[in-house]
Amino acid sequence: MSTLFIADLHLCAQEPAITAGFLRFLRREAVHADALYILGDLFEAWIGDDDPEPLHGEIAAALKALQQTGVPCYFIHGNRDFLLGKRFARASGMQLLPEEKVLELYGRKILILHGDTLCTDDQAYQQFRRRVHNPLIQKLFLALPLRWRLKIAAKMRARSQQTNRYKSEAIMDVNPQAVEQAMRRHGVRWMIHGHTHRPAVHRLSLNNGEAHRAVLGAWHVEGSMIKVSADAVELIQFPF
Repeated sequence: MSTLFIADLHLCAQEPAITAGFLRFLRREAVHADALYILGDLFEAWIGDDDPEPLHGEIAAALKALQQTGVPCYFIHGNRDFLLGKRFARASGMQLLPEEKVLELYGRKILILHGDTLCTDDQAYQQFRRRVHNPLIQKLFLALPLRWRLKIAAKMRARSQQTNRYKSEAIMDVNPQAVEQAMRRHGVRWMIHGHTHRPAVHRLSLNNGEAHRAVLGAWHVEGSMIKVSADAVELIQFPF
């Protein structure tokens, strides 16, 4: 058996092919797994569990159906859907996890996270992240009328896209020291994350031993998953 990890699908009504690919993935791949872990940015944006977008209900029903087959689903918030809350979790059956979680899988101790907290060289983003993760700010935002939240979210996405055009590739990638610190803090030699959209399995030296960092790809033109079994940790790309 195996456990599957995915991230960075960025589901939205404007990209029906990605949604269709995800639904097929749930029916054909995930249904055979021991568990499914979604490591953030399942959705392109999330302005509150009260958003009546039909896509959200479709995805919740599909995830619920997966779990009714006996496959549990776990979720770590991403930088796009960090406001996803308990209401959607109940509707989808997903279990919400903290931003860093250590798993014991098939003899491996693995740290999982979205990955944006590792990009410490991007100081502007980290400052922004601290602001929007402030519980008071989140509470005030979610109390606004839905139409206001839609406008604010659209402006924030546009500003982010504009800002990122002028950032170097290195700044938007993980910081090696941040990776090593996180792995040492949790006492692991395996890490799985998303966020950077740079799928790869990296080898690194940690405490005089070999360690690995597996990075999920974004679902832009194809699917991406990491399959962990007793035999291997595999990064797999597949067509929608």
